[in-house]
Amino acid sequence: MESILIHKTIIEPGNNEVVKIPVGRLPSGNQIRIEAHVFRALAPGPVLLVMAGVHGDEINGVEIVRRCLEAGWFETLVSGSVVAIPLVNIYGFINFSREVPDGKDVNRAFPGSMKGSLASRVARSLTKKVLPQIDMTVDFHTGGGSLYNYPQVRYSKGHEPSLTLARQFSAPVLLAKPPIRKSFRKVALDLGKPTLVFEGGESLRYDAQAIEKGMAGLRRLLEAQGMLSPAAGAIPARPAREFVRSGWVRAPRAGLFLWHKDSGKAVRKGEVLGVINDPHGNGQEVVPAPKDGFMIGHNNAAVVNQGDALFHIAYEA
Repeated sequence: MESILIHKTIIEPGNNEVVKIPVGRLPSGNQIRIEAHVFRALAPGPVLLVMAGVHGDEINGVEIVRRCLEAGWFETLVSGSVVAIPLVNIYGFINFSREVPDGKDVNRAFPGSMKGSLASRVARSLTKKVLPQIDMTVDFHTGGGSLYNYPQVRYSKGHEPSLTLARQFSAPVLLAKPPIRKSFRKVALDLGKPTLVFEGGESLRYDAQAIEKGMAGLRRLLEAQGMLSPAAGAIPARPAREFVRSGWVRAPRAGLFLWHKDSGKAVRKGEVLGVINDPHGNGQEVVPAPKDGFMIGHNNAAVVNQGDALFHIAYEA
């Protein structure tokens, strides 16, 4: 097995290290570092990057990786290696924000530049110092502000290695999505490294189901890759629902929003999913399902504007 080199630190087979990658400083002068926990078995195998917190307010992903570290999963690898980064966007985490303080999104800044913005510097640190060392990635995310995501894995449409990983992970929903320009998944795919994006829950809020499904899926993937021995008494996952298309139902008007159906349920064309009430009592407008499908996300906001995303429906199984 070859050595792994991450930011001037060489990690040999059979060793574990915590590598602190400098990405910048706070205005106070305190240095910010990304902590990469590297675990290596003696036997050869794939190198998996497990990361979370690319968006600083997406706590469920951070918690999933933290619990895996705390449980000592990666310390018992029988083959291969794991690079675990529980928190990528430390700036956003400190400020309870999706973005870094300059307002830019780290996941729209790849491959990044060490001469660019804060987001670009964080992205460049991953692209240059971590990505070349790994073979595949699971990137844990959470829904945005007030937007709840039913536990799901998104993989690159038409990329068979990514589909194979998605089926090994076996989240409740698998969704084929083309990678977004300048995202981590796009850069990784361009380098031939299959990447899964797990989505579950909403920002700044723990969600027990999302955390449970994220951990269970990661465990299944590690076992399927031969990196961990099968857990005793593990309950097999239900077959995942696989979809190749999805779309948002948007608010036809502004007002007070009340959903009647939440994520994780099948919907029928014409079924009333929610209503938007006028705050002055001047009537309401129903929000129907535009077609048959399966709801994979919904908006928990009580007040919405016209055009806001309300329900995310997957279809074309």
